[in-house]
Amino acid sequence: MLHPVGPLPAAVYWRRRLLVLGCAVGVLGGGSWVAVAAAIGEDAEVTAEAPVTGEPADPPLLDRVSPSLAAVEVPTAAPTSEAPATESAPEPTGPTPGDRCGDEMISVEVRPQPATTPVGSKPTFDLVVTNVSAVPCTRTLDKQLQEIVLLDGAGNRLWGSNDCFPETSSDVRTLQPEESVTFPVLWGGLTSSPDCATERTPPPPGDYVLRGRLETRTSPDAALTLT
Repeated sequence: MLHPVGPLPAAVYWRRRLLVLGCAVGVLGGGSWVAVAAAIGEDAEVTAEAPVTGEPADPPLLDRVSPSLAAVEVPTAAPTSEAPATESAPEPTGPTPGDRCGDEMISVEVRPQPATTPVGSKPTFDLVVTNVSAVPCTRTLDKQLQEIVLLDGAGNRLWGSNDCFPETSSDVRTLQPEESVTFPVLWGGLTSSPDCATERTPPPPGDYVLRGRLETRTSPDAALTLT
């Protein structure tokens, strides 16, 4: 085998052997590539022809961990139907012009004319009513609602303007701010009691007190001296 035998030179026979060997190697190599390609094609067909099931494929891991932005609910402020609040004008707290003069809106004062007088004389005592509020107001000033009394130093009642000669009237007035009305009362110089039920006598000399009222509003005490 290694030493060719024939009429031709040996080199010819070696070239023929090498050519045959190369063809055999080429045939063997091409068959291997054909087998590999066939195997790859079958796998691709199996993958492409795999049956499709009705179950959905699992979502990606990131989608399972983080919800989509469309699924996140963003809280929104609830609409309000209330109208904006409006500031109301403050209600007046003071007296209203034309209302009744309350006791806190008037002052009552007794002014003796004169403040010092002899025993047995007949001085005049003025009952003065003044509107001390800032607005006009209305007050009933009837005679039967007015009274002046005389008290001694111990506070004992000695005389009253309505004891023996009570008067009545109907007198409703509107008083302007700081307006005063004066009601003079003449004292006969004698003591008295309600309904003029006791003997009337002149009080002795000394210091006395006059106190007036209009209905429920009373005056400060005013001094009177009898000589």
